Amino acid sequence: MSLYSVLLMLPQEAGDEGLVNVLVQRFNEGGDFMWPVLIVLIVGLAIAFERIITLNRADINTRKFIVKVKQALEEGGISAAEEVCANTRGPVASVFQAGLLRHDEGIEAVEKAVVAYGSIEMSFLERGLVWLSLFIALAPMFGFLGTVVGMVAAFDAIEKAGDISPSLVANGIKIALLTTVFGLITAIILQFFYNYIVSKIDRIVVDMEEASIELIDSLVLLQAGRPVSESAGG
Repeated sequence: MSLYSVLLMLPQEAGDEGLVNVLVQRFNEGGDFMWPVLIVLIVGLAIAFERIITLNRADINTRKFIVKVKQALEEGGISAAEEVCANTRGPVASVFQAGLLRHDEGIEAVEKAVVAYGSIEMSFLERGLVWLSLFIALAPMFGFLGTVVGMVAAFDAIEKAGDISPSLVANGIKIALLTTVFGLITAIILQFFYNYIVSKIDRIVVDMEEASIELIDSLVLLQAGRPVSESAGG
């Protein structure tokens, strides 16, 4: 059963209204605590889309890039490989360039540069995730808070009326629970994007690590006067 069907089943008077109209109606019924949930959703989606766009731009064909760097090392040396890195976007190219710039100081210096710049690039990739994680936690909390406040208001109405009529109780509870529903839906949506982003970051980091190993191997072979293509993956 789709979310649209569930929403239409809740109030039968909604009839054939569109999904947007049903959501707006439910939003208005939910009260003031629906606004924090909506703000969390909008800001969270903005962060998620920004991260996805950034990660897609940072994601390159790592194998093809490594082959180009190795060819440049064999044909033009370190300077040619640096130029290839400078003309390629993404964290893998940045880490390669950082390592190549320290080539004159020895392999150990290259390794330290690769590790240091790898950590920096990883922090750039993960930027904003802490806020997205926070919003995933806040959304249901705002929803539960709105529900509690709504339940208190419902019991106040019962106390003032001096009678527990089914319509009074049912309407108050329904309105109170709407904030929880929207809070949970918001958290589910943001959690989906969060998991996608984390999986993409993990894959880029693995590519970075594997490529860095190949860079070190290639530089060792270059110093020994042997063909760079002998390194792993060459």
